[in-house]
Amino acid sequence: MKITWRIWLLIIFIAFSLIVIFSIPPLIFEKGVVIKSVDKNSTAFNEGLRADMRIISLNNQQIQNMQDYTKIINNIFPVNETKLIIGTNQGNFILLTNETPAITINDISITKIKTGLDIQGGARALVTAENHLLTDNELDDLISTSKERLNAFGLTDLNIRSASDLSGNKFMVVEIAGSSPSDLENLLSQQGKFEAKIGNDTVFVGGKQDITYVARTGQDAGIYDCAQFTSDSWLCYFRFSVGISPEAADRFAAITKNIPINSSNPEYLSKTIDFYIDDKLTDSLQISKGLQGSSTPTHSIQGSGTGKTRQDAFDSAQENMKKLQTIMKTGSLPFKLAIVKIDRISPLLGEAFVKTILIAGIFAIVAVSVIIFVRYRKIKVSLALLLTSFSELIIILGIAAFINWNLDLPSIAGIIATIGTGVDSQIVILDESRRQKSDSLKERISRALFIIFTSFATAFVSLVPLTGFLGFMGIGAAGAGLLKGFAVTTLIGITVGVFVTRPAFADIIKQIERE
Repeated sequence: MKITWRIWLLIIFIAFSLIVIFSIPPLIFEKGVVIKSVDKNSTAFNEGLRADMRIISLNNQQIQNMQDYTKIINNIFPVNETKLIIGTNQGNFILLTNETPAITINDISITKIKTGLDIQGGARALVTAENHLLTDNELDDLISTSKERLNAFGLTDLNIRSASDLSGNKFMVVEIAGSSPSDLENLLSQQGKFEAKIGNDTVFVGGKQDITYVARTGQDAGIYDCAQFTSDSWLCYFRFSVGISPEAADRFAAITKNIPINSSNPEYLSKTIDFYIDDKLTDSLQISKGLQGSSTPTHSIQGSGTGKTRQDAFDSAQENMKKLQTIMKTGSLPFKLAIVKIDRISPLLGEAFVKTILIAGIFAIVAVSVIIFVRYRKIKVSLALLLTSFSELIIILGIAAFINWNLDLPSIAGIIATIGTGVDSQIVILDESRRQKSDSLKERISRALFIIFTSFATAFVSLVPLTGFLGFMGIGAAGAGLLKGFAVTTLIGITVGVFVTRPAFADIIKQIERE
């Protein structure tokens, strides 16, 4: 069979997808367990253990999988106190402890495919306002602000929705895939009220009313210095620029106008500008004498992070900067939150469902191939259909892994729908290629591809609003919920089908029909 450029394109996409999914070298050869999360108030965290590290030994006993880890840990604990040597891919960590390390671990995945909350598990919190009964409008405001804030942290597969009990009390439900209950609690525990004060006078507060611009990248934002100040402690500093409204700038001018020059350091005023988060002082900066009485529209926000190593301090500073940037951009939550209940969601049901779907999908594709063989009496046609369907599945998974898309159950439903439409398209190509007309084979195949492209265009336009990507235009913002995963994977699938797999299948059928 002659390999046309369309078939070569399909082969390249398949090869790329397999590399992205299984990595080089393949992840299946890695041993140990991966740390999913570490309690930030634990000995394990203080000693340097972090998420995504791979544990390969405990007290010099090799770890192959979760079963080995559980067996060894259960043999060690509980005790009064012991030295636990945790060997990881980033070195050994020694814990003096009397209890199991406060970490969440999992087997190393053999692929780079990420799954959502309903498959890989995660954490769910039931949240309400502290000492206040929420109204419908207040709950909507709380959900809107929480979404904006948590999305700014780059969280994936985040779901926030409303709920109520039989007494009419209203709650916000927050679900995050792959997160531990302690991580989710840390994200939700603070109201995030930011204030910049000079003495007792507030200059500006976080939120869109006073803050017009928050630098996040480039020269105006970043970590600018790291230093070791003890044998086992590092400190890294961050700074970023913010723009303030004319009203806030005028307040700054009015407050600083009558502040005297610092007698011991005449380059600065005698008062500092102090930064508070939830009424707690986090940093203070001196005010240059050149800014006295000036309506300056920009300010530099500074802070720091600490750690046992330079990398830990750098990560801490980066995390603190990101939190502060988010609070300044979104403002404080409208209410101080009270976490009513927080749970870990087990992935077992999701895994079982995925296995069932995969088995059913394989049987369905094989059954369709048998029917095609009975209908067209050519084994090559059935094999071509089978190959194209499986290649489409591999490419969809490869693209999802490449863009770090979390596959949840609606996403898997979208993949199944895509494969179904793919089979329909291939049957259209087969039927058109076999029609006894005066048109040439090339013309009949071209007509089939035109029909498929027209169907694709209709489906594409109808699915785009469901992704929520047009929410900034006020189009389909509500679609960024339960149907988002379905819409995104279906769009990926039908786009790959129209531009890669269907044309390659058409070229294969041309050559089979000419034999």
